[in-house]
Amino acid sequence: METQMAQKGLHVTPRNGKWAVRAAGASRASRVVSTQKEAETIAKERAKRDGGEVYVHGRDGRIRERSTYGKDPYPPKG
Repeated sequence: METQMAQKGLHVTPRNGKWAVRAAGASRASRVVSTQKEAETIAKERAKRDGGEVYVHGRDGRIRERSTYGKDPYPPKG
């Protein structure tokens, strides 16, 4: 029996010269790939499928981009 969990966020972070995709709160990366672009693509596809946010960190570890996918509880007005 598979349980459906709402995805809170996915982080794209540098790791030993490569790039990791890690779910928020997870201790281990779900994927480690060669390029940041590849890691971003993986994270964004997963967030689009499951809903959630993608946080892309720079080489310094600071968040440089944030994207939200799925149903927005506070859509823009106007």
